[in-house]
Amino acid sequence: MITAEEYDLLRSDELRQAIAAARGRDPLEVALDRTVPHARLVATQVKYLARAERKLPTYAAAQCILPPRAFEQASSEAAAAHKRIAGDTVLDLTCGLGVDALHLARHFRRVVALERDPLLARITADNLSRMGVANIEVVNSSAEEFLGREGLHFDWVYADPDRRSAEGRKQVRLEACSPDIVALKPEIDRIAPRLCLKNSPLFDVDEALRLFPGSRVEVVSSGDECKEVVVYADGSGPLVTATALGTGSFSARPGAAAPEAPAFDPARYHWLVVPDVALQKARLTRLHLAGKADCWSDLGFGFAEEEPHGIIGRVLPVERIEPYDPKQLKRELKGRGLELLKRDFPLPAEELMRRLGTRPGADLRMAFTKIGNDFWAIRLK
Repeated sequence: MITAEEYDLLRSDELRQAIAAARGRDPLEVALDRTVPHARLVATQVKYLARAERKLPTYAAAQCILPPRAFEQASSEAAAAHKRIAGDTVLDLTCGLGVDALHLARHFRRVVALERDPLLARITADNLSRMGVANIEVVNSSAEEFLGREGLHFDWVYADPDRRSAEGRKQVRLEACSPDIVALKPEIDRIAPRLCLKNSPLFDVDEALRLFPGSRVEVVSSGDECKEVVVYADGSGPLVTATALGTGSFSARPGAAAPEAPAFDPARYHWLVVPDVALQKARLTRLHLAGKADCWSDLGFGFAEEEPHGIIGRVLPVERIEPYDPKQLKRELKGRGLELLKRDFPLPAEELMRRLGTRPGADLRMAFTKIGNDFWAIRLK
């Protein structure tokens, strides 16, 4: 976190102009440039503004002040914009840098955003002003203190709890995060009929449904990387959704049964389906692929005779499928560059490459999986 003195410097015309002039330069070069006032402070902002062009483009365009820790913990704008809630008023319990509040402001008349750190609250209010946002009130308060006030009413409460302990360790259990939304749920229910809760990518879908019965639970990914698990506790569930941003979504009721796959016959299949990680995390792979590809596990690959369409994931042509024989493969592949895919396979990718004598590269592409008790190597075109 930057200090109060550094924040005051960053608000000055001198440093705002210095940062604007240095954008696009190598931050290390800026830090060593004696002609730049407060060069290291300017260099840090140049570094994070460059990163923000992809993660927080609205912040980058307005040349906002970006404290490093708050930047790292912030949602991406793409993920924030995906939150599907709207109404008249919303309370954001965990404002931080204000990314979620910024996008909530486009769907609510009024947003009240709580930030317990007084300096970060000032920075966020400053940044929102730079971006021309007028319907967000940043309040320097903890969630626990604010929820104890009388006369509160909102259409929605939104929360993205801090998932790091005081020692900096990552927390997965919701009760260990700050604020403790499970403990605060009675107070939240008192002031709003609906709750939207963003969780860690590691948060379990079944645990979400246990803690919030009747909710919608959405696993969100971007670039085949799981970004968050969002709970919509608004009585519209139970429903589980897998969403790959920019690709599509698939939903099903919890407990819906997928059809049984036939016995695996490697000679039948000409296409490999690599399901998006959101489908895996939501345990919806087999349901999504039903009628399009055969699949034996929600964590595994799909296999199809004809090229399937409408898949959330990748579809790759198969050259041939053969039993996994590491000795034979090593004799053939040793020293070659390999693009390796694996699902439901017991070895880490690095160990598998070591056993095959290969290295990362583009000489050939192969996939490895386990179906039942059998291990398979899939050669891809």
